[in-house]
Amino acid sequence: MAELLLDSRLYCQPARLAALQEQAAQLSSPSLLKIHSILSGRHSSNFRGRGLNFEELRHYRKGDDIRQLDWRVTLRTGEPYVRVYTEEKDHHVTLCVDQRATMFFSSVDTMKSVVAAEIAALIGWSVVKKNDRVGLAIFGEEQLTDPRPTRTQSEFLAQLHRLCEVNQSLSVASSSSEQNQLDAMLTRLMERKERNALVVILSDFYQCNAACIQKLQHLQRRGHVLCIAISDPLEQSFSSGQAWVVSDGDLQMNIEPGEKSQAVDRHLTALYQARKETLSKIMAMKHLPFIELDTSGGHIRQFQQALENA
Repeated sequence: MAELLLDSRLYCQPARLAALQEQAAQLSSPSLLKIHSILSGRHSSNFRGRGLNFEELRHYRKGDDIRQLDWRVTLRTGEPYVRVYTEEKDHHVTLCVDQRATMFFSSVDTMKSVVAAEIAALIGWSVVKKNDRVGLAIFGEEQLTDPRPTRTQSEFLAQLHRLCEVNQSLSVASSSSEQNQLDAMLTRLMERKERNALVVILSDFYQCNAACIQKLQHLQRRGHVLCIAISDPLEQSFSSGQAWVVSDGDLQMNIEPGEKSQAVDRHLTALYQARKETLSKIMAMKHLPFIELDTSGGHIRQFQQALENA
């Protein structure tokens, strides 16, 4: 496992996810600003500043309201500190990252699980840099974590470390749970009963059944849900001109070129198109783009282009 961990295509590393902080700052303005603009007004002083609830004491940043300076701490440390308050209207972003067994797959370059983790880190850093709150919810085969949203870099970095731990627990021996963890994650989000928050789901949407679709629609009506679908070219179109050996780890099946492989190709294509159409309709409810990334290794560039072209 130690050697495999060195390959960033197979597993994500805390250092790599932390380094995406710089890349988030370098993304061109038409891209991630489209995500931030969903939460209308949250970058103005209406929702943050002289509110009711004290949240944290932190270093002064360019653009902070000088009325929030904590003079006692500033004089004691010799560095400017501000007190940050929030009101009940303050919004936040929840990033739901799929790390189930089906995500540990790629026929091209980078595992779907790594694609999801890196894009989540990229979005998360962009939210933190805007001084907004972000929470990293992770759902795997056995675990479902839903930490309190934060706007501090240290706490978000701790969440990324947890994401790496879950990611690195995946292997070819990982098997799918009998429980539908996507459905469980959506249920958890519905139980929050939040309004006007932004939920970003990064997943291959395996097991996205009728119950999941209903919950996604409910969440979209109550707030904002951005689905980022991660797929592999082999899942979109099965090459019927080649011989394949497929296995679930226990059973094995040979698929020779011909009628059987053509039937498999039609089935996979139909599943892919149905998923894409359904998610696109849910995104259209709030005029959001349907974003799809693949495992070719160019997922960060694809993500930026998808937002710019939306």
